[in-house]
Amino acid sequence: MVRTNDHGPERGYSVTTTLNEGLSPVVLFGFLCCAVFLSLSQSARADMAWMEARMANPKLACDDGERFALVVHAGAYWGTDDDPNRTRLLREIAQSAGDWLRRGAPALSVVEEAVVLMEDAGIFNAGRGAIVNREGFVELDAAIMDGRDLNVGAVAGVRRLKNPIRGAKLVMTWTPHVLLSGTGADDTLTALGAETVNPDYFPSVVPKADFEQKGTVGAVALDRCGDLAAAGSTGGFEDKMAGRIGDTPVPGAGLYAENGLVAVASTGHGESFLKTALAHEVAARMRWGGQSVEEAARGAVFETLGGIAGEGGLIALDANGNTITVFNSTGLLSEAATWRDAAGE
Repeated sequence: MVRTNDHGPERGYSVTTTLNEGLSPVVLFGFLCCAVFLSLSQSARADMAWMEARMANPKLACDDGERFALVVHAGAYWGTDDDPNRTRLLREIAQSAGDWLRRGAPALSVVEEAVVLMEDAGIFNAGRGAIVNREGFVELDAAIMDGRDLNVGAVAGVRRLKNPIRGAKLVMTWTPHVLLSGTGADDTLTALGAETVNPDYFPSVVPKADFEQKGTVGAVALDRCGDLAAAGSTGGFEDKMAGRIGDTPVPGAGLYAENGLVAVASTGHGESFLKTALAHEVAARMRWGGQSVEEAARGAVFETLGGIAGEGGLIALDANGNTITVFNSTGLLSEAATWRDAAGE
């Protein structure tokens, strides 16, 4: 099935200190360390406030053009998804995120905040609602990608982060790396300000017998500056081995964003997406094959993914704001918001 709809730099922190003459180097170093730590410790929690401030300030808001677009998804599924709360909440998140874009918020911040809302909801396979592995505990993966410079941050197999997508953003912003994993990632990102929770925060979700969800949650966005971004977060799938890492935190497989081209977030049987680098497959078909985003997404899912008996789907949007949701599973829950919706078209 296919559903279609035609349709400035991120925050940095600086520390300025007025120093009295006569202070020893050790004391000065201590002051600087404390200041940097306090700045970092608030960074993971300050994103929404920063975005609101940016939208309220005409000098910071992104309003170079009229067009903006967003698609959010709550994962590919098999069987019957009969929970109306999932559809309702996803629609509300799409409407809120679309309004942020309309008001000038940057795409990178919008996809992060949209995923945070889904992680916190407890009814999607991400964050609080993540499915447990075969050992009975959650291992969380997430990633975020900036289409302006192909910058990526990702986490895999984390167990103590309340919002893995926040951890991924910290990796992007404050480390020289792309992907951190396991307990080392938990420890490093906690030191960088990520909010942590006890194991009982996660309710040990096991899917009902007639409903199987192997997907992630994800978001892709185009802002009014023409910038693209993508993000995703997941608990993996039921009965996965401890230590298993899927496609979600891997750029090119679980997500891809490149200005002037496309933003993609995928969901489904992660091993198949890893084998085919499916998110980048969409970009490659557009760049080298001259395909539209609809043609490229269809080809990636039905030809490339289907060609190895892989199942799932993806959401994508191009630089003109054309959006698409494609899947070969039973379904893929998604919602879109664009400038045309805001204009009442």
